[in-house]
Amino acid sequence: MSAAEDAPIAIVGAMHEELAALLAVMPDEQPETIAGREFWRGHLEGRPVVVVLSRIGKAAAATTAAVLLARYGVRAVLFTGVAGGLGDGVAVGDVVVARELLQHDMDASPLFPRHEVPLTGIARFAADAALAGALAAAAEEVLAALPTHLPAEVQAEFALTQARLHRGLIVSGDRFVATAAESAALRAALPDALAVEMEGAAVAQVCHDWGVPFAAVRTISDRADDAAHADFGRFVARVASPFSAAIVRRALARL
Repeated sequence: MSAAEDAPIAIVGAMHEELAALLAVMPDEQPETIAGREFWRGHLEGRPVVVVLSRIGKAAAATTAAVLLARYGVRAVLFTGVAGGLGDGVAVGDVVVARELLQHDMDASPLFPRHEVPLTGIARFAADAALAGALAAAAEEVLAALPTHLPAEVQAEFALTQARLHRGLIVSGDRFVATAAESAALRAALPDALAVEMEGAAVAQVCHDWGVPFAAVRTISDRADDAAHADFGRFVARVASPFSAAIVRRALARL
C-alpha cells in the first residue's frame, strides 16, 4: 500500500444517530477532541478511517472538513446523512448520491452570479466520480437487499418497499427547509435539484480548495414540506443510520 493509500478516509455525518451504526462496528476506534468535536480514528473494512460528526450547518461542516484535511491528512471525504427530497419521484426512503453540490442560499449578486461562490467562478462543486460511483454501487446493493438491512415492520412503517437510488444535484443551505412554499421556491430556482440539506456543499467547497476527493450520499427522510418534522428522529435512528452504515461499508470495500 502506498503512502497515499495508507492515509485515512474521512466519514462525516451531521447527526450522531447517522454515524452510530458505523462507530458500533469499528474494532479499534480512538477518539480525539479538536475544536469541540470528537474525531474517531480506527478501521472499517480494513481501511484506516476518521469518523466525525460535522455538526449542523455550513460553517460547522466547513470547520470540521478543515480539521480533517489539516490535522489528519485524509485522502478522501465521504459525507453521509439525511436530506429532504425535492426532485420529482424522490421519495422518503430513497437514496441520493451527489454528482454536484451547490449552496442554494449563496447570493452575492450583483457582484457575482447568484449561487456562485465569490472569487471561485464556481456555483456547482462536482463530486469525485470514482467515490460517487462506489457509493452509488453500494447503495444499489443495499436497496436491492432491503430485508437484510431493515426489519419488515420498519419497511412498512415508512413505506420503503420501492426505495430507489437517484444521482444528481444536492443543494445545501443554513435553513431546515420545512414548508411546501420553501420547497416549491427551491424547485423553481433549481429545477434539477434532487435533495436539500445543510452541510454537503460547504464540505465540497473545502475539499475543492484542498484538491481532495469528496462524495456524498443522503437518505431521504422527508419531502422538505410542511410534514418534514414528523417522525424525523425515528426515521434517522431506524432507517438512515442502518442505511449509512451498510452503504459506507460496502463503498469502502470498493476503494
